[in-house]
Amino acid sequence: MTAAPLLRIASVTKRFGGFIALDSVSVDIMPGERFGLIGPNGSGKTTLIHCISGALRPNGGSIVFEGRDVTAMPAFKRTRAGIARSFQIPRPFRSMSVAENLMVALDFASLNHGLSGNQQRDYVMSILDRMGLGAKADAIASSLSQVELRKMELARAMAAKPKLLISDEAMAGLSSSEVDEVLDLLFAFSNEGITIIMIEHIMHAVMRFSQRVMCLDTGKIVAIGAPQEVMDNKRVQEAYLGA
Repeated sequence: MTAAPLLRIASVTKRFGGFIALDSVSVDIMPGERFGLIGPNGSGKTTLIHCISGALRPNGGSIVFEGRDVTAMPAFKRTRAGIARSFQIPRPFRSMSVAENLMVALDFASLNHGLSGNQQRDYVMSILDRMGLGAKADAIASSLSQVELRKMELARAMAAKPKLLISDEAMAGLSSSEVDEVLDLLFAFSNEGITIIMIEHIMHAVMRFSQRVMCLDTGKIVAIGAPQEVMDNKRVQEAYLGA
């Protein structure tokens, strides 16, 4: 018996005036899947993620999460339902400590988490320790390095206890060794059963991490399948390099 998809995107269309950012995009993402989303700048990747997370509402089509239509559901309710994301440009509460940033995410995402103050701190510390940020728990967020900010973005998403984690260019601007650190974290989350959508321009990271890859160009699906199959696709190469 085939498992039902965790996320079903059905004929999703998004327009901005006369510009079609997404043109009837359909894809099923399965529970526990590692799914790569690629495409050149302006291809519709961010718009699709905004539609999934609730930052934007599509003009057509539907988004179903765990069998429930969430197309019109506001973003905060989607977070509480189990959809969490990191942002391409980290957006910490810069005057708060690293631990406090995660506690805000926990309170926002789990309205009735039932944890006492000490239990919240223990939960947040367990996440920071995994991220290699335990020693930075009481540091002000604005003092973090670039890779530490990226890790904190992922940590805040994890504090929301997601079933679906959307990693939006979490490795942008990082060194090769730092990319490997973030990949190891994402693999660890995947091994715990969390479904992950990775949006990334670093192709070797996408190839290593993803079980399936989808390429968008001008709001349409160009190719979807195994990573190497997609990378070898002539239409994908033309999308990146030109005809």
